Amino acid sequence: MSTRIGRALRLAGIAGIALVATGCASSRMLDRHADCVAPAAIPQAYDAGQGERAARLSVLIYNVEGLPWPARKNRGPSLQRIGETLQAMRAKGSAPDVVMLQEAFTPAARDVLVQAGYANIVSGPGRKTRRGAVAAEIEPTFKKARKRSKGERFGRLLNSGLYIASDLPLAVLAAEPFSRRACAGFDCLANKGSLVASLRVADMPSSLVLLTTHLNSQRAARVSLDRARQAHGYQIEENAMLLKRVRGRDAPMVMGGDFNMRGDPGRFEAFAKAQPYTIVHEFCVNQPEVCTTKMSFDGDEPWLDTQDLQAYDDGRDVRIVPVEIEAMFDGLRGERLSDHDGLLVTYELRWPAARAAQASAYPLCPI
Repeated sequence: MSTRIGRALRLAGIAGIALVATGCASSRMLDRHADCVAPAAIPQAYDAGQGERAARLSVLIYNVEGLPWPARKNRGPSLQRIGETLQAMRAKGSAPDVVMLQEAFTPAARDVLVQAGYANIVSGPGRKTRRGAVAAEIEPTFKKARKRSKGERFGRLLNSGLYIASDLPLAVLAAEPFSRRACAGFDCLANKGSLVASLRVADMPSSLVLLTTHLNSQRAARVSLDRARQAHGYQIEENAMLLKRVRGRDAPMVMGGDFNMRGDPGRFEAFAKAQPYTIVHEFCVNQPEVCTTKMSFDGDEPWLDTQDLQAYDDGRDVRIVPVEIEAMFDGLRGERLSDHDGLLVTYELRWPAARAAQASAYPLCPI
């Protein structure tokens, strides 16, 4: 959650913000599904040698800073330009295959994907959604220490702000908020959580599981760093339990979002322990001959220099290899239109040729 939300709350008072935020940011989440797939949108599977087939899939994660007034003013034009940029890329055939948005709280933010023209859009938890999955066991002292003045006892004013979009078929596996006490500070005003969906790719033998999430912030939460870190740990635990329930052991997975772990090795260590997946930044640093880096990496551990990360895990029959990582909307590739850059990763998905499914399983749109 942005520091602007905390600043606005102190200036205007929580009661005033409640009236404004509930009115302009709690509108219904957006979902839409196409009945067919345009042939041009289907990644082409190819012979990768050694008895394997492969296809490439690009995934963009982007925190679009879609905050309501008075936390943020005049976001509409920038959000519209994000949508227009993606729309232009789709027209040229160069758009990301998958887009995951975070902090898309307002209608203008969610409409980025409508403007872009993606055929399928699925959304995360709404403002009033309650967690149905197993929750972390919250320490009594952590619950007791909640403060209304920090937004922790005021209920949810915003939805999750999470979306996944693609021209390929998407199916929601889970849209779960974090449990009501697994948050700290002003982050508790949004119904943060996770969105999990499955995506059908080319003639791959199993669907790809996608997860996007937005974890508890650090100083922006306006509570002690220890308290914010403890909430972050609960959320990591709840994501791990959710994936264990809905993913299936055989399915490959890509996850991405605003992990809020920048500069905090403790948070990163907790994530790596609970969800031992490969961070793309780490892979691309260690395997430069495999993964091309088209962005600036500062220092030896660039995964600690950003909030926005992608991670992946192989399935039984499908291996995942990042082959390119780059920034978008960073002022170099695309205008800078948010307080975050977009992170675009291209993956090569590989599977045994003998296990290939039939690409004709897609319902194709007439040309």
